[in-house]
Amino acid sequence: MAEITHWADVIADEVLAKGRTHLVATGITPSGHIHIGNMREVVTADVAYRALIDKGEEAEFIYIADTYDPLRKVYPFLDESYAEHVGKPLSEIPCPCGEHDNYSEHFLEPFLTALDHLGIHPKVYRADELYKEGVYVEAIKQALVKKDEIAAILQKRSGKTPVETWNPFNPICKECGKVNATIVTGFDLDAETVDYDCSCGSSGTVSMKGGGKLTWRVDWPARWKALGVTVEPFGKDHASRGGSYDTGVAIAEEIFGYEAPHPIVYEWIMLGQKGAMSSSTGVVVSISDMLKVVPPEILRYLIIRTKPEKHIRFDPALPLLTLVDDFERLHSSDKATPYDKRIIELSHAAGLCHTDIPFKHMTTIHQVAAGDFDRIINIVKRAGYDVSNEKCIRELADNVGNWLEMYAPDNAKFSVQDDLPVGSASFTDFQRAFLTAFSDILDKSDELTGEDYHNLVYSSKEVGSELNKMIASAMDVTPESLEVNPKDLFKAIYVSVLGQPSGPKAGWFLSSLEKDFLAQRFREAAVYRP
Repeated sequence: MAEITHWADVIADEVLAKGRTHLVATGITPSGHIHIGNMREVVTADVAYRALIDKGEEAEFIYIADTYDPLRKVYPFLDESYAEHVGKPLSEIPCPCGEHDNYSEHFLEPFLTALDHLGIHPKVYRADELYKEGVYVEAIKQALVKKDEIAAILQKRSGKTPVETWNPFNPICKECGKVNATIVTGFDLDAETVDYDCSCGSSGTVSMKGGGKLTWRVDWPARWKALGVTVEPFGKDHASRGGSYDTGVAIAEEIFGYEAPHPIVYEWIMLGQKGAMSSSTGVVVSISDMLKVVPPEILRYLIIRTKPEKHIRFDPALPLLTLVDDFERLHSSDKATPYDKRIIELSHAAGLCHTDIPFKHMTTIHQVAAGDFDRIINIVKRAGYDVSNEKCIRELADNVGNWLEMYAPDNAKFSVQDDLPVGSASFTDFQRAFLTAFSDILDKSDELTGEDYHNLVYSSKEVGSELNKMIASAMDVTPESLEVNPKDLFKAIYVSVLGQPSGPKAGWFLSSLEKDFLAQRFREAAVYRP
């Protein structure tokens, strides 16, 4: 069977067929909480960049924050006072919390911090700074001179005829500060200025250097040339026939004389059954929130294991545990294929913590220890895990604690009861005999592993085993006639300790508790009759 090549390496090969030096770009408008749907674009760009580097080629990786885009509306998460700022560039609007330089930085700063946690380190550009530094001046001049040609491209490619007052450049009104309310009335190429009228009633002249911005469909191809972009991922909305990539290709080639970058089109990340994530609709889980509840390599794995053109369904509740299980199983497999190993390799990144403690096991340990880190370390040590890197263990414990608080359903939560639960009164004679025998065996045993506990409970079914004989003797029956249903045994265990009929994986759960505590608790439960 032919060996499967990871999609990132396929893209790298396609890109290298066009040239040997490349610049991978990604960009997002920081108009609201930057969510894990947006993360797909950045992770996709990162692994494409890494695939190029892994092939020994020269490559750069940049991130452009579209900070000069206008605020489109008062989003659900904003105060109504922001109505006066609709239409202004994000970089020129006050910060919602008052702790950042402007509106765009309020959302951009936590996102960049999240990228660092994910092991993603692009060179960061802010669009407002690029415009103010004059990076777009030559493109603005070309666009103004070739306005009619651009309009013809847009009409031909998108099927929409621009309005008569349309212009590829939007001046920022000096009076009202809005970038989407002006009409260009003239320009001076030598002075590098643009004249405008604004719907607010004012008129003026602005510099091409930061006095406005190109419309999106012209800004994007202008950026490709100005920065030298050769590879870029983007959502399927931009990739449709007549969409912004389609028009961008023509504008880049016919207006700016530049070959459009190699496209990597990706599908959406769907949030459970709620649909595609969107900051404007509130269907969102921020990257910052997800990094509170899951190790960064898991979020990378979520993106990397799926081809960009396929949608991803993500649920931060119980399905998240399945995602983690899949990653951990692949990571520890001694039968992993080269393709599997490549997925794990790309999911890791320099500086990311990793511990061999399964996430699910930590959900048990964390709850048994009631979140106390010293107790967590003692349990981890008793379970036989490496405790030399406490930093990574603390990070995992914090992830789990936050998941339990923020997303875990009630049936995933439990607490060890300080006193014997009253439910123990309803135990059958068989369950009482089991708990008594179990206690006696624990009293004379060394510390047991999770596997030891699992095997010990199931040994009750083995005719002639120590536990089987002890239960049969207590019930005054022969071992051969003893009918054992392990479900009844586990129910007795959980009710005795948690006060509920079910709980976490029994082996992990029991090995997380002190053996002497278990022996004492089971003995009390076996004789409890109020």
